Amino acid sequence: MELAAKKKAESTKDKRKKLVDATMRRHGHASHALIETLHSVQEVYGYLDDDALHYVAQELRVPLSKVYGVATFYHFFTLKPQGEHTCVICTGTACYIKGVPAILHAIKENYNVDAGDTSDDGKLSVLTARCIGSCGLAPAVVLDGEVTGKLEPDTLIERIGSMIKNDA
Repeated sequence: MELAAKKKAESTKDKRKKLVDATMRRHGHASHALIETLHSVQEVYGYLDDDALHYVAQELRVPLSKVYGVATFYHFFTLKPQGEHTCVICTGTACYIKGVPAILHAIKENYNVDAGDTSDDGKLSVLTARCIGSCGLAPAVVLDGEVTGKLEPDTLIERIGSMIKNDA
């Protein structure tokens, strides 16, 4: 049984690697394909780990420092596994003025998660974005890909609680 599980895990890993390789091959393993390749890696693996960054650098013949620079510069990329649910909080000026500090504080108090981290149980990742383009909804939050706005901290905490509870 253990051998079958190991083979299945390796097979899944091979399929994901093939998808990344296909992206690089489509662009002739050219260095200009770095961002698209990193998008592929994150899409299939969920995040960019050290092994993946080293592999991309080697295959695209790009310095590892450049790969890390791109991966850490763009907000879309993450170097850590994400939780089952994500909460992206806009920290743009309008959102900040309309209550982001209180929202961040409420999440920290209720779920013990700081911005940029994932809860210990792996259920919730809290991220921030400089702007999500929804200033009219300030303070705006993206919960599992759905933009919501004009949320009071208590309302947001209830929504997050409902998302997590629905998993159980």
